[in-house]
Amino acid sequence: MAVKLLIVDDEQDVREFASNFFRKRKIDVSTASSAEEAIKKVASEQPQIVFLDIKMAGTDGIEALRRIRELNKQIKVIMITGRDDDEAKQKTNELGAYGFIHKPLELDELEKIVMKIL
Repeated sequence: MAVKLLIVDDEQDVREFASNFFRKRKIDVSTASSAEEAIKKVASEQPQIVFLDIKMAGTDGIEALRRIRELNKQIKVIMITGRDDDEAKQKTNELGAYGFIHKPLELDELEKIVMKIL
């Protein structure tokens, strides 16, 4: 079974950067620009891994994580943040986030996380 990865970020360049990297590694990647779009894709595509930005316009990543957990508790959700935010980190840990990465995204860090899951 092919690994499915969903990248959720309201910044197009972040989505393109990460998705191109993983597509070159033969991982099935889809993207979403909002929490609402991400939740729909989680329901329809059933990804095994989600990279989820915390700070987005509209519904934030914390609420999106809560709703993703309601749909599927098995998905590994890695939270993306632009700065250290201990309160957000604590909330996402309580909701079952698999891990945390920081912007700017580093390719080797992304790859290590995905390889660890696989």
